[in-house]
Amino acid sequence: MIERVNLADIDNPATLQTRRDLAACYRLIHHFRMSDLLASHVSARIPGKAGRLLINQFGTLFNEVTASNLVEIDYDGQVFEPAGAIINPAGLLIHSAVHAARHDAGCVIHVHTAAGIAVSAQEEGLLPISQQALVVGNYLSYHDYEGVALLEAEKARLQADLGNTRVMILRNHGLLAVGDTIGEAFFWLYTLQKACEIQVLAQACGAPLRMVPEATRDLVMEQTRQFAGARMGQRDWIALLRDVERFAPDFAS
Repeated sequence: MIERVNLADIDNPATLQTRRDLAACYRLIHHFRMSDLLASHVSARIPGKAGRLLINQFGTLFNEVTASNLVEIDYDGQVFEPAGAIINPAGLLIHSAVHAARHDAGCVIHVHTAAGIAVSAQEEGLLPISQQALVVGNYLSYHDYEGVALLEAEKARLQADLGNTRVMILRNHGLLAVGDTIGEAFFWLYTLQKACEIQVLAQACGAPLRMVPEATRDLVMEQTRQFAGARMGQRDWIALLRDVERFAPDFAS
């Protein structure tokens, strides 16, 4: 059974919008084939509630997540609503660690994609061979695999490795993205995933890979701090929400 809250009882418009945006993010991750059955997760801060997050119920597929079945928790994993809901303990550790260390993190996304894990298993990690890789390259960090994320001691190392970066490759594990907003986090995740897909395809060709010179990498970073007067991903998110409304109109329910 999927537990739900009554959206009509939520009197804060910002909270309601966060629930809808977060549900849309789950649907987009499923749509772009970045979900992994019940594993992986997305969290968002609740406006006006310090130390409170929204995350998916453990047991819901990403294409079943709606605004009303997201779970309100604190950093210790206490469930506030809906009553009876449970969450993934590994998700709690990762997301509570990042939100506690990064007060700018309005949203945190963690996924297990085939291309992401393939690159995470490579000693050199993400290579500077595509524009997508250059966009995320200067905001990228790495964290070594320590087993399923259930050990409290891993939190401090995860926080230290993430630092102030926006995207992280979890070695032998998957990908993580952080954004001020849900839309921004999704943009960084999508771009990192695309860079990983390109790398795996390029490597499969067997031909020598052409690395982009460091000076050009720095140029791309400067060029993409903002784009056409907006933060990276801002316009993408507006367009993506229109798409979610077409292919999964129940997300907001």
